[in-house]
Amino acid sequence: MTPSACPLLPDASRRLSWRDLETLKSENGPKLYRCCLEYGQQLWLENLPARALLAVDRALYCDVPSRDPILSEHPMPYAVIRWMIAQDTGETFTGNARVHYQHLADRVRGARAEIKSWRAWAGWALARAARPELPNDPKHAVVEPTLAQIEAGLRQWGVIHEAETWLKALKEA
Repeated sequence: MTPSACPLLPDASRRLSWRDLETLKSENGPKLYRCCLEYGQQLWLENLPARALLAVDRALYCDVPSRDPILSEHPMPYAVIRWMIAQDTGETFTGNARVHYQHLADRVRGARAEIKSWRAWAGWALARAARPELPNDPKHAVVEPTLAQIEAGLRQWGVIHEAETWLKALKEA
């Protein structure tokens, strides 16, 4: 059965592969951001939800200036993350999205590590909201932040209106 397109992602009007993302890797800005979102839609439609979520995660880590027009058209993909995780019936994803983001948030290193970590924690909170039954990883000793701490991190390190975009996604059913 072919899944329905994610209504929050751009059309997958061109055929993409990971190579397309690699060619934009050094730019790491708006072009890569858009390409990641398009590739996420393509993978979603190919019934590869875990890979689609990883493509969206990669968009989340792009360095897009606050006032770039792409963010007006496609805001930070928090609503996309929640939508994708909520579609999981238990048979589609290859893992636990909550654990995925928990590990991601705790293991980010290098350039822009602060915002990448807060964005991963934001994804973790979305996974908890969309699929509250998903357990954490008890073997991964990490202090889980509060929603207020995540919001503060996004406000301090993120783009303009990022915290509001995340809060809206968090509150949507």
